[in-house]
Amino acid sequence: MSGKLYGVGLGPGDPSLMTVRAVEAIAEADVIAYHSARHGRSIARSIAAKHIRADHVEEPLVYPVTTETTDHPGGYQGAIDEFYAEAAARLAAHLDAGRTVAVLAEGDPLFYGSYMHMHKRLADRYDTEVVPGVTSVSAAAARLGTPLAEGEEVLTILPGTLPEEELTARLASTDAAVVMKLGRTFPKVRRALERSGRLDAARYVERATMAGERLAELADVEAESVPYFSVAVLPSQVDAERGAPGRGEVMVVGTGPAGPLWLTPESRGVLAAADDLVGYTTYLDRVPVRAGQERHGSDNRVEAERAEFALQLARRGRRVAVVSGGDPGVFAMATAVLEVASTQEYADVPVRVLPGVTAANAAAARAGAPLGHDYATISLSDRLKPWEVIAERLRAAASADLVLALYNPGSRSRTWQVGKARELLLEHRAPDTPVVVARDVGGTGERVRVVRLTDLDPAEVDMRTILLVGSSQTRVVRRGDGEEVVWTPRRYPET
Repeated sequence: MSGKLYGVGLGPGDPSLMTVRAVEAIAEADVIAYHSARHGRSIARSIAAKHIRADHVEEPLVYPVTTETTDHPGGYQGAIDEFYAEAAARLAAHLDAGRTVAVLAEGDPLFYGSYMHMHKRLADRYDTEVVPGVTSVSAAAARLGTPLAEGEEVLTILPGTLPEEELTARLASTDAAVVMKLGRTFPKVRRALERSGRLDAARYVERATMAGERLAELADVEAESVPYFSVAVLPSQVDAERGAPGRGEVMVVGTGPAGPLWLTPESRGVLAAADDLVGYTTYLDRVPVRAGQERHGSDNRVEAERAEFALQLARRGRRVAVVSGGDPGVFAMATAVLEVASTQEYADVPVRVLPGVTAANAAAARAGAPLGHDYATISLSDRLKPWEVIAERLRAAASADLVLALYNPGSRSRTWQVGKARELLLEHRAPDTPVVVARDVGGTGERVRVVRLTDLDPAEVDMRTILLVGSSQTRVVRRGDGEEVVWTPRRYPET
């Protein structure tokens, strides 16, 4: 009869933080296995030392490499994979002989631990129990004495070995975070925290609950002093100080065409860190409510007033996010804010514009690739420019055989523009020119369909709709699965 396999979580380092079940599993085991580097010392064994008996068979699993180079033909990964296979085979031999094997693991066995490599190779063949342990993340938060995440905040756990750009993006987009595996990655992690605007809030915890434990502001830590067993912590923002004098700034943020799935990591982070959110109420409703954050919603027709209000808040030291749908620079709030910010009164207020996914890009992606070649973007709204200008631009773009992205095609008070635009375009385009009619892309009422230009019905178009009118080269193809796709070739025929 085969023996039983235990994956035993030992907690973050202090032996008193081992669970009762962990102690019981060690007591039941015939074989105690633990990983170590070639120097032979094992942190896991040192934590459990007083529970290891003289009659226990000890099975050190010694890594052939840690961070150094290797001459293994498969490189570093090849050497590690071979080691795991050999280690699993050694443990399997004990299990086949009927012995119970306890594999010791710092923290939790299935949380960035070495045990998981044994588990994946053995658990399907032997009776297995994983004993969870207190993680270094929990230990770090306890030592700092600060909540990691509250309410609906999102906690992100990141390995410091990620590329710097990826670390920066994820740190910018989350509420709270812990970055593990520091050591030699510390300089990169510090730069990512700084680039994401989170360095001031970051804390440093070294060897939590172990001898030599150290807590510090991460910005004050020297890279040369950082060991592998340390973490960077961005704790809960619920009680974080907001509105510190001298930090005033306006950030114009594009939320994309719909909800959170369309937000960039940078935009998500800026929205979370802002003291005030200013915007059209419909767009503000897309942003989660956060403790300590002020929200200032208004009607969609007061852009200049909204921009000035945001700049006034920033001048008082507030970090203000002006929330805009789509991309703020495409028929949206960036122009309104910069126009007011360019006056002498607000010339010293910092303003940043953060891009977002445009309605045109979102609709095009849903349909296929209708914007694959040159295209023009035109608003059909005559509220800020006369129809004669719109008509002239439509004729020019149509005669140039450009694909057209038509924004603001209609509303309750503007009902004739789509019909008139169709007439103008038919002077230059064939009746069967494909038109993508996309409404509420990304939202609950999303509907995307393709019609012929001659069949475009103005009654089906409103302010939540965008129209993509193909060129002479745009194609509509029904693929094998029945899906209809629209695309414009990148290569234009020679004339």
